[in-house]
Amino acid sequence: MIAPYIVAALQMDSGAEKSDNLEQAESMIADAAQAGAQLVVLPELFPYLGSVSQLRENAETMDGKVLQTMRGLAIKHELVLCAGSVAVAASDDPTMVMNRSILFGPHGQVLATYDKIHCFDINLPDVKVVESDFVRAGSQLSVASTPLGHIGQAICYDLRFPEIFRRLTEDGMQVCVLPAAFTDKTGQAHWEVLARARAIENQIYVVAANQCGMYGNSIQCYGNSLVIDPWGKVLARGDDRQPGIIYAEIDLAAQRKIRAELPALSHRRMA
Repeated sequence: MIAPYIVAALQMDSGAEKSDNLEQAESMIADAAQAGAQLVVLPELFPYLGSVSQLRENAETMDGKVLQTMRGLAIKHELVLCAGSVAVAASDDPTMVMNRSILFGPHGQVLATYDKIHCFDINLPDVKVVESDFVRAGSQLSVASTPLGHIGQAICYDLRFPEIFRRLTEDGMQVCVLPAAFTDKTGQAHWEVLARARAIENQIYVVAANQCGMYGNSIQCYGNSLVIDPWGKVLARGDDRQPGIIYAEIDLAAQRKIRAELPALSHRRMA
């Protein structure tokens, strides 16, 4: 039986200076641990949120400084740590990266990795991004067995694809960690409603850690990081523009009660 525990979603204002971003992340992780968090989630591309065209030249390796620092912090603070996502250089293509989320355990072990499946390719009048020009889409889903339950991973734009979350739930997911750099334009319209829908549909906790500053020179991120419970209740919300940490309680016994009293997952019928 896993006792209720505290989760922290770290809302960052990452930029193009990697040393500044890493310093910000280290400080926030320490603060979250000091506040009693056992699961900590960073946002998407937290070490470098500059131009998408420069992701490759700012890419990380699995044994590089950023991820070794994250590993050390997970050990130091005895955390399950979702290291947001980082651009990891593709080994077979000098122009491409993987947008990868790494889940560390409290002994520094890599519990799971997940490469973002859905690239952010949109052409709105004031937001144009073709992430797939620089990011290779992943193909494998991830649910990790952790000391804090079964944790599934998704990243930002994946939020729009409910079939991912249903498959993760079928694989045992109880909590979904969702690093993001969701834009202000789309966030105002869709961020909360999509995150709540994914939580309600699958009766899961959603921990969505968003960026709140500029993505490159032209895209404003939305902030409003969220923790949502399996009933769809927003337990915690971040600011629109300011970095900060939001906290909430994860109670897997309460989740089991919801799933028992409203067993929609077992009522599902396929045509």
